[in-house]
Parts: sequence; structure tokens; C-alpha cells
Amino acid sequence: MFNLDTLKNYSRAVAFGAVAVIAFAGPAKAAPVQLFPFFQPLPPIAAPQPYQPYQAAPYQAAPSEDQDAIETPARFRRQTVSYATREAPGTIIIDTPNTYLYLVLGGGQAVRYGIGVGRDGFTWSGTQSVTKKAEWPDWTPPPEMIARQPYLPRQMAGGPGNPLGARAMYLGGTIYRIHGTNAPDTIGKHVSSGCIRLTNDDVSDLYSRVNVGTKVIVLPMTERRADLGAATR
Repeated sequence: MFNLDTLKNYSRAVAFGAVAVIAFAGPAKAAPVQLFPFFQPLPPIAAPQPYQPYQAAPYQAAPSEDQDAIETPARFRRQTVSYATREAPGTIIIDTPNTYLYLVLGGGQAVRYGIGVGRDGFTWSGTQSVTKKAEWPDWTPPPEMIARQPYLPRQMAGGPGNPLGARAMYLGGTIYRIHGTNAPDTIGKHVSSGCIRLTNDDVSDLYSRVNVGTKVIVLPMTERRADLGAATR
């Protein structure tokens, strides 16, 4: 015989089972729980690239002062000239009033270079010798120059912007040098504090021709004369 109480108990059991199924089915839709969260997924492995040999950047030399397109007057360009002297080949003679430097070759000839020399009050004369040679020298203004021009740097590393230019030849124990310049328009002028300046190209040429110990004769400043050397080539 149909029992109403049994039916009610059966309905309750079915309903409880449905709730249990829903309860367990709900979390299944969420993200799965990581059993080992300290393990991270590995990044994707890139495909191997073909070997490329190392190529160094090409060396670029410092720009030459001549790139400024400053035209040196013909008489101040380096040239071999006739030059009568009793000095031995290899001697350097500084013709201060005419702003020339002569490198004696012998046989009545010399290489003549245009130079810049000391301005009024800063010329000097005498005999010295080359005691040191330097390529792209550092510049340390002497105390006398610092006293006159306190704004000058106490030292400047060698390079294209350095006032001593590409090469320097130091004269005895003096503060004077034969050196290059980054201002080629000053060649043929009385502009320095006593040093002898040449274009960077010319000072490099002279530097290659002379050695430490070379005799240097600096002629005194006198009334300007006509050119002494006649070009031979």
C-alpha cells in the first residue's frame, strides 16, 4: 500500500542529493588548483640564430685642420728652397721676423715652413736643442701664462682641440715649443706667447725629420726683410 511518509522521505533524499551534486559541480568550473605553485612555466625556446662573426666599428681618424678649407698663402706652404748657411744639415733655423722655419738639408738647400711666432713683447732669440718629442701632446700652461690669463685650463689632454696640435718638440729647459696648431689662419702672424707654431700637417712632417738633440737657432726680431729663400720646387 502506498505510504505517504515514505514518499516524503524519498523526496527529501532526492532533493538533498541534487544539492550535493550542484555543490560539488560548482567548483569544477573554477580554475584548477596548482599542486606545486613554486614551479613556473618555462619560457618558449627561441629558434637558434645563424652565427654572425664579430665586426669592429671602422676606425675614423680625427679630422684634419685642413678640412676647414683655410687657404694658406703660397709663400707659407712647405717647399724646398735655396738657403745659404754654414749650419750643418738637420739644423732648424727660426727666421722670426719673416715667420719662416728652415730645416737645413745641405748643399745650399733647406725645407721652408710658414710659422706663427711670438707677438709683440713675447719674441726671443738664442740657440737651443730639441729635448723631447711628443705626438698629440697634453698642454699644461706654464705659471707665467696662467698669471696673465687666469681663465686658462690647468691642463688639457692631447687631441684635435688641444692648442699644441698634432706634434710638439720641446726646446731645452725653456717653456717654448715648436708645435702644431688648430688655427692655421695664424700662420705668418705674430700671435703666440713665444712658441713656434706650424700647421698640423707641417709639424707632422718636421717631426718625422728631426730627432731629440737637433740644434735649433732662433733669430732675433729685427726689421722685416724680403724673403730669403728662393723656391727650387
